[in-house]
Amino acid sequence: MFCYQCEQTAGGTGCTRAGVCGKNEDIASLQDTILIGLKGIAAYAYHARELGARDEEVDAFMHEALFTTLTNVDFDLNRHIEMALKVGAVNLKVMELLDKAHVERFGAPVPTKVSTGTKKGPGILVTGHDLLDLYELLRQTEGTGINVYTHGEMLPAHAYPELKKFPHLVGNYGSAWQNQKKEFEEFPGAILGTTNCVLIPKESYRERMFTCGIAGLPGVTHIKNRDFTPVIEKAKALPPLEEKAGGELTTGFHHTAILSIAGQVIDAVKAGKIRHFFLVGGCDGAKPGRNYYTEFVEKVPGDCVVLTLGCGKYRFNHLELGDIGGIPRLIDIGQCNNAYSALQVALALAGAFNCSVNELPLSLVLSWFEQKAVAILLTLLHLGIKNIRIGPSLPAFLTPNVLKVLQENYNLKPITTPEQDLKDILG
Repeated sequence: MFCYQCEQTAGGTGCTRAGVCGKNEDIASLQDTILIGLKGIAAYAYHARELGARDEEVDAFMHEALFTTLTNVDFDLNRHIEMALKVGAVNLKVMELLDKAHVERFGAPVPTKVSTGTKKGPGILVTGHDLLDLYELLRQTEGTGINVYTHGEMLPAHAYPELKKFPHLVGNYGSAWQNQKKEFEEFPGAILGTTNCVLIPKESYRERMFTCGIAGLPGVTHIKNRDFTPVIEKAKALPPLEEKAGGELTTGFHHTAILSIAGQVIDAVKAGKIRHFFLVGGCDGAKPGRNYYTEFVEKVPGDCVVLTLGCGKYRFNHLELGDIGGIPRLIDIGQCNNAYSALQVALALAGAFNCSVNELPLSLVLSWFEQKAVAILLTLLHLGIKNIRIGPSLPAFLTPNVLKVLQENYNLKPITTPEQDLKDILG
């Protein structure tokens, strides 16, 4: 453990074996887990509030949970476990709040094919998660001749009706956040970062990059009050993009879209046409070993369906997996916050088959990188979902004892190899 949050910390630098207060490494681990999960909740609640949606229970819980992590408040291990699971419960509530806010403002997403090519003319590339920022940029660039492209977690924006109606939202450029230094350098237009998942820019594109909202970068112009005039002026002053053909990505399988064909899916399962569902998604990153997820999806048998969400999908969303009786074998549900949609699909299928989610022919194979992924994992545990595989490595803030509790109660396990994991799941 490492803790230096009070004056009496060991040696004046930090308690590393046990707290001078009496806190042990397992309490410290759970407090870290709670704090990290709260950061994820804060991200979703921030986006919802920007759209005018808030929940008093969520706000009050943030105060309660933070208070429990103060020095000399709570040393009870079981109460900390309960609080961590409550983080998951409240995260589910805030993801539902954000989903409803998105749908009320922008319409329910519909399956949409998105070009990965470029169109001739000036361009702006938008990355991050904030759909309201993108909407305001699209509104302000109407009639200017500027084309707008999405990057990273902004890809699912193409599926929302109120965003789709802008003809100058022309495609998706690039892939996941960790590749942005190369991809932003190659993009000749202006670049806008709206939320997390921005990297300190290279000098080669710093002067044509902008941030807004919660995001900020050294030496980069920050847009206030969603007045994107500087971004628009920069895009007009830069060399135009060339016409370049690309491929297509499909996104927008909101739970309303999937559940509209629930009968078809259920019939395919009962007829033995669909053997198993895999949710393969989460955060992407640069750490070696993430090629596991590409190889896993490539090796998934042809009678299985892959659901995905988050930027982890960029590892394999270019693959042509075909369909099963008209049901796509690769279904992109959206951003990381659209984990709510994935849960609604799982719960609806469990209801249709009169079983628990754990009894469904469904396996979760997740990648994680940051705090929102931790909040989502706690939500899954709160719901009692078991047998989750996670990688490419296990969270460093989990002590062996805390990890043992998760493995004994939820059978949480690290990924191994695609071949072995598929064999263990499918038999």
